[in-house]
Amino acid sequence: MSEPARGRGPVEPDPRSEPVEEPTTPPEDPAPEQGRIAVASAGGAWATVRRGLQLSPEILVGIWVTLALAAVSTLGRVIVPVGVQQTVDTGINAEGGPDVQRIVLLVVGATVAVLLTGLCSYAVNVRLFKATEAGLATLRIKAFRRIHDLSTLTQNTERRGALVSRVTSDVDTISTFVQFGGLILFISLGQIVVASVLMAVYSWWLALLVWGAFLPLFLSLRPLQRLLSVYFGRVRENVGLMLGGISESVVGADTIRAYGAEARTQRRIDAGVEEHRSSATRAGVFASSIFATGTLVSGLAVAAVVGVGVWFGAPGSLTIGELLAFLFLVQLFTQPVQIATEVLNELQNAIAGWRRVIAVLDTEADVADPDGLDRATPVPTGPVTARFEDVSYAYPDGPLVLRGIDLEIPAQTRVAVVGETGSGKTTLAKLLTRLQDPAGGRVLLNGVDLRDVPFSSLRRRVVLVPQEGFLFDVSLRDNIRLARPEAHDEDVELVVTELGLQPWVSGLPHGLDTRVGQRGESLSAGERQLVAVARAYLADPDLLVLDEATSAVDPATEVRLNRALDGLTRGRTSVAIAHRLSTAEAADLVVVVDAGRVVEVGPHAELVAAGGAYAALHASWVAQRSSVEA
Repeated sequence: MSEPARGRGPVEPDPRSEPVEEPTTPPEDPAPEQGRIAVASAGGAWATVRRGLQLSPEILVGIWVTLALAAVSTLGRVIVPVGVQQTVDTGINAEGGPDVQRIVLLVVGATVAVLLTGLCSYAVNVRLFKATEAGLATLRIKAFRRIHDLSTLTQNTERRGALVSRVTSDVDTISTFVQFGGLILFISLGQIVVASVLMAVYSWWLALLVWGAFLPLFLSLRPLQRLLSVYFGRVRENVGLMLGGISESVVGADTIRAYGAEARTQRRIDAGVEEHRSSATRAGVFASSIFATGTLVSGLAVAAVVGVGVWFGAPGSLTIGELLAFLFLVQLFTQPVQIATEVLNELQNAIAGWRRVIAVLDTEADVADPDGLDRATPVPTGPVTARFEDVSYAYPDGPLVLRGIDLEIPAQTRVAVVGETGSGKTTLAKLLTRLQDPAGGRVLLNGVDLRDVPFSSLRRRVVLVPQEGFLFDVSLRDNIRLARPEAHDEDVELVVTELGLQPWVSGLPHGLDTRVGQRGESLSAGERQLVAVARAYLADPDLLVLDEATSAVDPATEVRLNRALDGLTRGRTSVAIAHRLSTAEAADLVVVVDAGRVVEVGPHAELVAAGGAYAALHASWVAQRSSVEA
């Protein structure tokens, strides 16, 4: 039985809660609690972007070529203003009347330049899409790999849906910015510089007028960016919480219906959706106000240039062509300013997503694979002896649940671990299979500390059959073959036969090719456990750990299953976390755990005769079984 992760559980949002107070300054990112995944990584915006690009190096492959093409595309945007000025001043208003030949030449030249600019823009987009998709695929793979490197205890500190959102929707926000916003931001900055230079060439005092109009907006961008970071950070966090709540309610739909909790669940989901809507609306309204400010300033700048330019240009300081060109340049200047405020929103959304993904990657793996380290030592081949030396264990921020465990499990011995619920039986199984590491002491296999055993060696030699075997939405055959992907169909069929499962398999619609449904929902709990045991049989381990593997099996199936397990465990070391004491009666050695300590060890008959803790457990179990049979 899986023990619950310790620490805070998910808190149901109250749909009647007051709106969140508007942020004024960005809060500091809190340090994550031990064994927990942080909500988001710390660090400033540009530090986060740099770290994100380091994690996705493919994005920067050939970046200088892409930037060079983007620079050409940006320079090409000034062709139209310059072309308009030259056409008006030297073509239409040429001395002696319009110069048709020059006008045609200028129009053709501008057209060719615009076409080349368009081709450069196309090449930039194609290169950027390919590079970013490759880079973000790498980021997804790294994040997914890291999640699986973390222990189940760490994973359980966050809802599954919220954890999945870090690899999916959070990366999607990065993709949106890098593929579109990042390029637009670069082109916009280049466009502002080029437009500013040409405006100064045509009229430095009008250029100062334009810059004077936009200077307050530019100076306010940094504090505005910090506030946007707070808003969009809350949006990404609420997306994760919302998806986590929805995922949990979908998976637990049967339980929700069974207990008539539809209304409560709906209120909880509605509250999560409302919280996301509220945070997204606040972020959108704030971002829109910035965009509207940029639009207003742009309009005022154009109006000022027209008024002042016509007034001062009338005496002859500006030609008509130069004034028209200047107006085009003002548009080139103001357009990226307006776009940049919108891109700034995408940037903050992407930074929030990056921080959440980076937080996963920065989470320390409390159970690390020593593979590649100098101390890595595979378990010597042959029968496995397991030993606990002064082992203690505590969940993060909790008291000790195991204390001073000294225990030897001889090779080729069938051991049953018994005890009351919460005594620490399952924790022993997790330590023996290195799903967790002890807080103190050592767990050894054939004299090798488990912390020094590479996972590749450990998983081949040691197999855990959990209380509830997880099945994937593939065929029954493929679910069994999960233990040995290279196994042939004949190997799987032999396992089914030797376990005595052929009559059951033959009764399925398509035999071993029957799809089991999501999480194995088309099978009963007992049937799912049969599949889990068949996996272990196919894996052919040296040490088999069964965590109450027969607890979900009916009595008739249990007899057949125990017969098969006798064959599987013969000649191998096996440890069974026993709920039914019939398992302990058939074991070579019984280990009794009470309140986190091993209080008795010995054969079944001896412990019963001793009249201690095991004798009391056994007597209670016998009395209960007799009552049921009566």
